[in-house]
Amino acid sequence: MGKVKTSVYLDEELWEEFKELAQREKSEVSRLLEEALMNYLINEVLKDVDDSGVPLWFEPLKVKGESSEKLVREMRDDREKRLLGY
Repeated sequence: MGKVKTSVYLDEELWEEFKELAQREKSEVSRLLEEALMNYLINEVLKDVDDSGVPLWFEPLKVKGESSEKLVREMRDDREKRLLGY
């Protein structure tokens, strides 16, 4: 996949926090921004998927009384907050 150079207007404080996050994560700002955009796009695509007709071939995993769905959602939300510096 090729790369493109672009310009966007962002809230200055938000951008500074994002750059600090990249520094703490020892990552490039571009890499973290690509990851955040990709996660956003994936979430947008998946929310429109109708999986009601898809057969379930396994039993949902229970971990310490919690459903795996809830745990995965919490992990994703935590990761998003970490990426966005919240």
